[in-house]
Amino acid sequence: MAGAASLGFTLAFSLLAVFVCAFRRKAGEKWGAYLACGALGGTAVASVLLMAAIFQNDFGLEYVANYSSKDLDPLYKFSVFWAGQQGSFLLWLLIHALVGGYLACRKKLAPQGMAVYMLLQALLAVLVLGKSPFLPVAELMEDGVGLNPLLQDPWMAIHPPIIFIGYALLAVPFAYGAGALWQDPKDDGWLEPARKWTLIAWAFLGAGIFIGGYWAYKVLGWGGYWGWDPVENSSLVPWLLAAVLLHLLKVAKVRPNVRVMAHLAAIFTYSFVLYGTFLTRSGILGDFSVHSFSGTSIGLLIAVVNALVLMAALCQLIWKLKELPQGEIYEGYGNREFLLSLGMLLLVFMAVIIFLGMSMPLLTQLAGKPAAVDTNFYVRTTLPLAVAMLAVLTCCSMRGYGGSRLLQGQKVKMVLAGCFVLGAVLALAAGVRGILPLLLAGTALLGVGASVLGYPRSGLRLGGTIAHVGLGLGLLAIVLSGSGSQTLSEEFQAGETRSLLGHEITYRGQDFSEDGKGKAYVYEVDGQEVRAHTKLHSNGSDAAREPAIYKSLTGDIYIAPTPPQETGVEELTLKKKQIALAGEEAYLLEDVEAEEEPGGRLRLTAEISVTDGDVVDTIRPVIEVSQNRTGNSQPVSVLEGRKRVRLTGMTEDYKKVRLEILPSLEEAEKAAVTASVSTKPYIWLLWLACTAVTCGCLLAAKK
Repeated sequence: MAGAASLGFTLAFSLLAVFVCAFRRKAGEKWGAYLACGALGGTAVASVLLMAAIFQNDFGLEYVANYSSKDLDPLYKFSVFWAGQQGSFLLWLLIHALVGGYLACRKKLAPQGMAVYMLLQALLAVLVLGKSPFLPVAELMEDGVGLNPLLQDPWMAIHPPIIFIGYALLAVPFAYGAGALWQDPKDDGWLEPARKWTLIAWAFLGAGIFIGGYWAYKVLGWGGYWGWDPVENSSLVPWLLAAVLLHLLKVAKVRPNVRVMAHLAAIFTYSFVLYGTFLTRSGILGDFSVHSFSGTSIGLLIAVVNALVLMAALCQLIWKLKELPQGEIYEGYGNREFLLSLGMLLLVFMAVIIFLGMSMPLLTQLAGKPAAVDTNFYVRTTLPLAVAMLAVLTCCSMRGYGGSRLLQGQKVKMVLAGCFVLGAVLALAAGVRGILPLLLAGTALLGVGASVLGYPRSGLRLGGTIAHVGLGLGLLAIVLSGSGSQTLSEEFQAGETRSLLGHEITYRGQDFSEDGKGKAYVYEVDGQEVRAHTKLHSNGSDAAREPAIYKSLTGDIYIAPTPPQETGVEELTLKKKQIALAGEEAYLLEDVEAEEEPGGRLRLTAEISVTDGDVVDTIRPVIEVSQNRTGNSQPVSVLEGRKRVRLTGMTEDYKKVRLEILPSLEEAEKAAVTASVSTKPYIWLLWLACTAVTCGCLLAAKK
C-alpha cells in the first residue's frame, strides 16, 4: 500500500505542478520547483520500496515473485527492478522525475515548458498506477520464479536503464518546443538548450541500442547483432527521428523558417517513443518478437496516452502556425541548408519504412490475419537510402550555409575518391559482392573522409565530427561483418581438428561445472582456447547458451554449438520393491525418505539398488521440491561412474519415482556436437564506431 500511495503522491504533485506552472506564472517557478521535487520524492520512495522488496525476497508482491528468487545473484536482483513491465515503467518515471527536478530547481525551463513536462510526467504516473509493481500475488509462494537466464548478463543489466534515460530525455526538447509555442512562437531561445538535450538523449538512446546489439551478438548465439525485430525497431525509429530533430534545430538557428519542421520533429520523436512503448507492451507483437511482453489491458491505456500527446501537440502547432516564421527554407540546391534538409528527409523516409514494417502485425491484424515482414524487406528498402544519406553527408561537409564552398581543389577530390575506392576494396577483400553493399562501403568511407577534411570549416566541432566519423565507420563495419560473413555447419568429434574458413579449429569436448549449473563447449581456434557457455536448468536441460568467440584484428570467428541430439538419456519409472530394467542394468527402489525444510521446501531422498549382474551398488539421489512444486536435483554417479542417475519426480504416496539414467560424465564430455562456424570480418570496428557516435554526441552537448 505504501508503494501505491507514493505513486499517488507523484501523480498529485505532478498535476499540481502543471496547474501552478500553467496558470500562476509569477509563482510558477518557485512553487513548480517545490512540487517537482515532491513528485520526485514520491517516485523515489516507491522505487526504494520496490528495490527493498526485491532484496528482502518479498514474494507477497506479484512482481517480485514473477521476476526474482532467493538464490539470484545480487547484480541481477538490481536488474529485476526493470525486468518486467511494471518495474520498467517505474524506472522510466523515476528518470523522468529526476530530470524534472533538475529542470525545475535550476530553472532550465520556462513555466509553460515546465507545465508540459510535468503533464507528461503525470501521464507516466498514470501508466505506472495502471500497471503497478505493488500488486499482491494471487497465491503466496516461498520462492520466486526467478529471472530469465538470458537476462542474467551484465550487458542486459545496464541496457534497459540506458534506453529509458534516452526515452525520458526526449521529453525535454518536446517540452521546450511546446513551451515556446505557448509563450512566444517567435522566440528562438529554446533552440540551443533543446539541441543540447536532444544530443544527450540521442547519445543515451543510441548507446542503449548499441549495447542491446552487442548483448544479442555475445549471448543469443544466432550470429548477429541486429535482427530487425519489431521491438528493436521501436527504439530505432525515435532514434532516427531524434537525429532529424537534432539537425533541424541546428539549421533553425540559421534559417528561422525551419522552426516549423523542428517543432514537428520534436512532436513525432516523442510520440514514437510512446508508440514504440505501446507496440512492445500491448502484447500485439507476442507472436512476432522475442522481446515483446505478454498482452495486458495496459496496451489500451498507452494507446490513449499516445493519441492525447500527439493530437494535443499537433493542435497547438496548427493553432500557432501563423505566428511562426514563414518562407523558403533554402535559397538554392547547392547550399548547406538544402543538403541538410535533403539528408533529414532521407532519414524520415527510413524511419517511415521501418515504422510500417514494425507496425505490420498491427495493421494486418485489423484485416483479420496478423503477419510480419521479413528482414529482407528492411535491407532492400533502407540500404539505398543509407547510400544516398552518406552521399548527402559528404556534400554537406563540402558546403557552408548560403552555398559557400568549403572543400575544393584537385587534392581534395583525389583524397575523397581514394576514400571511396578504399571502402569498396575493403568490402571486396572481405568477400562482399553485391553492388549496393559495395556502394554503401565506399560512400561510408567517403563520408568519413569528408567529415575529417571539413573539420572545423564545415561548422562541426570536434564532438560532431567524431560522431559523423563513427557513423560512417559503423556503416562500413555493418557491410564488412554482415555481407562479408561466411557460415558453415560442421559436426565435431572430441579431439578432432578441422580446417575451416582459413582457421584451424579443434573441439576438445564439454566441461561441466561442479555445481551442475552450467557447462562449456571447449574449442581451440589457431591454438587459442575459446568456450561456448551454457547455463542449465535445475533439471539439467539447457537454459541459455552463449557462443564461443575468437577475436583477432581481422575479425571474429563465431562458434555456436547445438546440443547433441543423441544424449543417451533414458527415463525410468520405479515402483517400490519392484525391479525395473534399463539397458543392461537393473534398478530397485528400496525406500523413500521425506524431510520438511524451512520455507515449505520438501527434501525427498530415494534409496535405490543398482546392479549390472556383477556388482550391486546403492545410491541415494535427492530432489528438493519448492512450494510451487518445482524440483531441483543433481545426478549421482553409480557403478564406478559408468552411469549417472537423477531423481526427477515422485508420487505423493512415495510409492513411485521417476529417474533419468544419464551416460557417464566422460561420455557426455566426449559426445560429438554440431556447431555453426562463421566469420565476422572486422566486427570490432562496429563496436568502436558505436562508442565514437555516443562519445561524440556527449562531447558535442558540452559545447
